[in-house]
Amino acid sequence: MKNILPGLILSFMIALIATIVETLLPIDIIGAAILALFIGIILHPVINNKPNVQKGLSFTSKKVLKFAIILMGSTLSLSVILNVGKLSLNVMVFTLITCFLGGYLIGKVFGIDWRMSSLISAGTGICGGSAIAALSPVIKARDADISYAMSTTFIFDMLMILLFPLMGQWLGLSDIAYGLWTGTAVNDTSSVVAAGYAFSEQAGNFATTVKLTRTLAIIPTILVFSMIQHRMEPAEERPAFKLTSIFPWFIFGFVVMAVFNTVGLIPDALQASLSTISKFLMVMALGPLD
Repeated sequence: MKNILPGLILSFMIALIATIVETLLPIDIIGAAILALFIGIILHPVINNKPNVQKGLSFTSKKVLKFAIILMGSTLSLSVILNVGKLSLNVMVFTLITCFLGGYLIGKVFGIDWRMSSLISAGTGICGGSAIAALSPVIKARDADISYAMSTTFIFDMLMILLFPLMGQWLGLSDIAYGLWTGTAVNDTSSVVAAGYAFSEQAGNFATTVKLTRTLAIIPTILVFSMIQHRMEPAEERPAFKLTSIFPWFIFGFVVMAVFNTVGLIPDALQASLSTISKFLMVMALGPLD
């Protein structure tokens, strides 16, 4: 425990500062995870050569991150799929296929490592930083890949917050059509909320619901990339294929929490607390990358 304590405390302090700064901003555009990432980049030259700090950062970016993803399941209800699935499921499936296939092909053309292009595709097609955070340990992504993917989705979201409400008005979209479009196309949850409610309250409500449904795509995506990573291992070192050996068990915890929430085992007050804790732990894990 003593070995990881310095890095753990540093991660906590960075996340705390980023969260406080986020609450002080006049509008909810820049999420705490992005702020923590910027702070981590600034501090990286100072902490890079300190082994006692690096152990704690590694623990945070791996173990704490997985625990945060498990808690994130408490914010979702499987019934969301039934409520908005008819309108959004086909669009989301098409979006995921387009993002991952397009990301892979574009990555091949420009010589981008498949891990980086996959993280960008996950952030774009699923749910921004949360998807990047969930996928990165599965495909053993480098810190540079994570930082680049986070920055890319952040820049896109900034543009969409400004442009989507104007484009929705220009196209004459209804509240439901705009909410479906925004919830499917914009990445981070805070950005979806900002862009959705900038159009109307009903559009914001629907966009947020669609966004939560998108988040469930993390589960099959993680499973598919677990199998891909298994195949990427050298043949002489690759163990015999077993689903149990590559299955990311933290995703099982994520699903269990979602099921508990669906059947009403998680009270509203507890759900709000778990959601807050999950977001804070996610910021801790995404800030000072080891």
